[in-house]
Amino acid sequence: MSRAATAKDRVDSALSRLESMVDERLRIEREHSEALAARLAKVEAEHEELKRVAVEVEARLERAMEYIRSLLAADQS
Repeated sequence: MSRAATAKDRVDSALSRLESMVDERLRIEREHSEALAARLAKVEAEHEELKRVAVEVEARLERAMEYIRSLLAADQS
């Protein structure tokens, strides 16, 4: 085998290894990205639930404060 053919084979082999490494890295990064997207979706759902609960608690506190105010106003009458 000539030196040029040997060099070409070595370059081809190196390129194949490099492509394999890139493909593997892309697969790992894609899995990581999908896992992060799933976590983000879960956190966003939890955030929406917490916002709903906070609005409900706020409304209940407002009603309780109004009730207390009405009791105090009636007591002063």
